Amino acid sequence: MGLPGRRVTVAGLGVSGVPAAKALHALGARVTVVNDGDDEPARAQAAELETLGVTVRLGDGRTLPEGTELIVTSPGWKPASPLFAAAAAAGVPVWGDVELAWRLRGPGAAPWLAVTGTNGKTTTVQMLASILSAAGLRTAAVGNIGTPVLDVVLSGGEYDVLAVELSSYQLHWAPSVRPHSAAVLNLAPDHLDWHGSMAAYAADKGRIYEGNKVACVYNLADPATEALVREADVEEGCRAIGFGLGSPRPSELGVVDGILVDRAFAPERHKSAQELAEVCDVHPPAPHNIANALAAAALARAFGVAPAAVRDGLRAFRPDAHRIAHVDRIDDVDYVDDSKATNTHAAEASLAAYEHIVWIGGGLAKGATFDELVTAAAKRLRGAVLIGADRGLIREALARHAPEVPVVDLDRTDTGAMAAAVRAARDLAHPGDTVLLAPACASMDMFANYKARGNAFAEAVRDLRAPGAGQ
Repeated sequence: MGLPGRRVTVAGLGVSGVPAAKALHALGARVTVVNDGDDEPARAQAAELETLGVTVRLGDGRTLPEGTELIVTSPGWKPASPLFAAAAAAGVPVWGDVELAWRLRGPGAAPWLAVTGTNGKTTTVQMLASILSAAGLRTAAVGNIGTPVLDVVLSGGEYDVLAVELSSYQLHWAPSVRPHSAAVLNLAPDHLDWHGSMAAYAADKGRIYEGNKVACVYNLADPATEALVREADVEEGCRAIGFGLGSPRPSELGVVDGILVDRAFAPERHKSAQELAEVCDVHPPAPHNIANALAAAALARAFGVAPAAVRDGLRAFRPDAHRIAHVDRIDDVDYVDDSKATNTHAAEASLAAYEHIVWIGGGLAKGATFDELVTAAAKRLRGAVLIGADRGLIREALARHAPEVPVVDLDRTDTGAMAAAVRAARDLAHPGDTVLLAPACASMDMFANYKARGNAFAEAVRDLRAPGAGQ
């Protein structure tokens, strides 16, 4: 890569910027880090880097340092940043940390099985890693999931294959990444303030298919994902593989009589299907989670994993907290935490998993509208409890499309708001119902993050069992 002596600017500190700066410095580059923020955490990170000999400029992420030959950016920096405009004018290339990791891979490096989509990425990558491990392969779940792929590439660890979660931000800055096989799980409007349009967002997601060798995996229920496959420039012989919840045709994975089956990689796929696992092997067996399992299975099968390992990997897998997590069953009412449903697409999938629901929703809408979500869920709703800054948008959608559904509008943002929401939901619920936290909104108006919101919900549910909770 010719890094020794090369002037490289790293845009942004944080989870990806600091490792990138360290790696580039260790490889002999002359590194300058620019960062918009100048708070205490940034100053601490800057001090750490400066002891290594890295130059850090805090409070100025707009100006291109003189002599810059390459920019390596943290994924959150918007393409419209003045820094990148200056780079384009000067002919300076911009890479993300994922692009840097790809280019630093050595000979014989582990191939990547990559996953993107609006929702379900982390769960699918974790399922995939569980399946690959069950097959006896040395693997890790990396990327947007929390462990930077750059760290794994530089660690020197020996892997047979990596399960890689890639966000649209990361894909935008990764022009040369070429996975062995990849999946786009779904597409729904999200991060449009960053990408500028739905078309640009979809195009960045579609980059994951570029150069695929064996399989481009797409969602049969989402035609936009198939369209991205059709537009991709792949290697000769790479196949389009669909997944869905119905009976599969050749080159598809699907479900038949409660069995996950493969008609894409089965020996005689035109005449028969290969049994992979039972629906009850997927935890939890909600429809969208079964779809995640099928996508993970398709990527594993593309890598040559045997059916038994798919079954064993799915059986062993348990999702992270706050993803349709069953908290408790009280007075024949189930309480389910899906605080990770931070947009309407995710919430719609969550609401579709239960028959009768008291829905707790609301927060920061991020420009979303709720008419389609409410229309799809209206027949399942026993009631709704609304919280957060943009709850009025959901209340108005309920009034338009589900006027018969009782609504509790909680106009409070204090620390007891979630407890009040859970009590109100309990009062609306009938035996056999599910009280579901699926906010369809971001959490930062009331909570530090979706995890804190989910923890508050779980604590409030536990408090229902406390003496006097029924009063």
